[in-house]
Amino acid sequence: MIDEILKFNARFVENMGYEKFQTSKYPDKRIAIVTCMDTRLVELLPAALGIKNGDVKMIKNAGGTITNPFDSTMRSLLVAVYELGVNEIMVIGHTGCGVQGMNAAEMLELMRRRGIDEEHISLMRHCGIDLDSWLHGFTDTSDAVNETVDLIRNHPLMARDVRVGGYIMDSETGLLSQV
Repeated sequence: MIDEILKFNARFVENMGYEKFQTSKYPDKRIAIVTCMDTRLVELLPAALGIKNGDVKMIKNAGGTITNPFDSTMRSLLVAVYELGVNEIMVIGHTGCGVQGMNAAEMLELMRRRGIDEEHISLMRHCGIDLDSWLHGFTDTSDAVNETVDLIRNHPLMARDVRVGGYIMDSETGLLSQV
């Protein structure tokens, strides 16, 4: 599949398909969106919100949540606010998220089946990584979104004048509900 993608990319550039996507690094709408990496949201979320290339900073990860105040998502938000002019942040969870109910023990077992040995798992734990906490999911989407909103709003390095809101998108219709 990667080879097919690379061939398509070469044709895309050769045909100058990029021209309609050209924009600056600054988000026109001055908004950052933290959302899930779910495949259903790739085109649905921008279409349902009426956003196009150049409008927003989109940060995606598993679950659309921030699990640590010093993770890469929080760092990206700080860059967006202080370097790129963002003054509003939307945290958008969604229905039917794969991270909802995710179990750390099951994830570790899947890792073992794919060849990760106990030595590496033990090493992570020995280095202070709480794998059970790091690999856990959430039970309630609204709670997960609210926890992330709270973490962003109360982060010691986040500007107090940045508006932060939490939402849940219906993965089928695109309907956005505030939480």
